Amino acid sequence: MEMKGAMGGLYKLTEWITRIAFSNILWVICTSPFLFIVLTKFLMAVQTPDAHNEQLLSNWMLGILSPFVLFPATAALFNVVRKWVMGNSDVSVFKTFFRGYKENYKQSMIGGIFYTLLFVIMYVDYTVYMTQLDGFQLVGIVMLVLLIVLFVSLFNFFSMTVHYEMKTLQLLKNAVLLTLIRPFRVFSTLIGSAVLVYIGTQMPVLFVFFLFCLMALFAFFNFYATFTKMQEQQEKMKKAEEESETEQALLESMDSVKKEENGSKP
Repeated sequence: MEMKGAMGGLYKLTEWITRIAFSNILWVICTSPFLFIVLTKFLMAVQTPDAHNEQLLSNWMLGILSPFVLFPATAALFNVVRKWVMGNSDVSVFKTFFRGYKENYKQSMIGGIFYTLLFVIMYVDYTVYMTQLDGFQLVGIVMLVLLIVLFVSLFNFFSMTVHYEMKTLQLLKNAVLLTLIRPFRVFSTLIGSAVLVYIGTQMPVLFVFFLFCLMALFAFFNFYATFTKMQEQQEKMKKAEEESETEQALLESMDSVKKEENGSKP
């Protein structure tokens, strides 16, 4: 009996490892042009650190590719992990991934354009304030903080893209607002992702098979926990309001009866 249970647990673990690895590989394939430029940029920085023009060209290429390649593929990956977190672990990874890719492509692309433009503008401002304008380093630090908040809000953006039916501007606004209102879980996602990236630097093969999917899984898990908690609080507030309205109606009714009784007395 114990052997049967152990075999069942091992089979379940193997099944989950396969799902995570397959989802991660699909994401890597769909983002391969972007990842190729990132790898080229990294190797160039190591081998020829003085190649500033080539680095600048790489940055431009990454900025152009991000909305059309990185964002749609990441939304598709979040669509898969959303099913898992919500209890639908037996869904087809391939079908769910590419259904999410197709359904969310336009919205994630438009959101990617907004995010990319904001990142570029804020990064340029940060660089100018920190390196070229004396006495404006404080403004540069503020820009750096805003850049971090904007980056962290990406986790909420992808989670909300696959979980809600909203217009793109609403998604962008709500992703940033949720980051500011509920920073603990989102920043814990950032810290967890940083740990996974560090592990990946020690064993780069993990990037291909596991790490990006694990980041998305952790991010959506935190988002869904926040979403569930906010729903519970909203229901409690609604219930409290209904009880308050009931009590108010009861008090008004009792007060009316009291007045009538007082009026009938000689």
